[in-house]
Amino acid sequence: MISAIIVAAGKGTRMGANVDKLWLEVAGRPVVAHTWQRFAEVPEIGEVILVVREGMQPYFHELATQYSFPKPYRLVVGGAERQDSVWNGLAAVAHETQIVAIQDAARPCTSAELISATIVAARETGAAVAAQPVTDTLKETVDGKVISRTVDRSKLWAVQTPQTFRLEVIRNAIATARAQNLQLTDDTAACELIGQPVRLVPSRQPNPKVTVPADLPFIESLLQPVA
Repeated sequence: MISAIIVAAGKGTRMGANVDKLWLEVAGRPVVAHTWQRFAEVPEIGEVILVVREGMQPYFHELATQYSFPKPYRLVVGGAERQDSVWNGLAAVAHETQIVAIQDAARPCTSAELISATIVAARETGAAVAAQPVTDTLKETVDGKVISRTVDRSKLWAVQTPQTFRLEVIRNAIATARAQNLQLTDDTAACELIGQPVRLVPSRQPNPKVTVPADLPFIESLLQPVA
């Protein structure tokens, strides 16, 4: 059994005050509806767990009714931080779950091929993450004003989601972080704590996350059906 955990409990403060980016409409439906649809249509995935803010459950149930997503789903209330929300999602997966794919709800363009590739890699290695090699020249600064040095980008990758794991691996990793009172914003960082190798799975198509308003036109262009 493979479960998808879509983390949809964040506030998205960088979009501006009183703006919930997950419910902004792009290409005819809310951002989170696109993300949900992507995972619900992957044949290997048996269920979708959505981790949401308290009080938002009726809106997600309404979304499920409106779009008739083709997989069973459950709603779980999120925690104070992303790591807490992931932990709550892990507690809610089906008893027979062996693999979990964890996805940011604000990343609506993830391809089925990429999701499946992370599942294969997680089965083999225990943990896998969608990622792209860094192509921009990187500079380090001490004061935020003046360049201190150029950083070698040849070994650097930008990680995305899905981040996919054998269930026992990610449960152990996050439990270790919690025991050490660490709050990590990236699930693979928890794997580093326990010495778990994480396979990089190249993301060959654009897989952006909605973070600021300027992201929306590009994401809309990616989500528009090809004529």
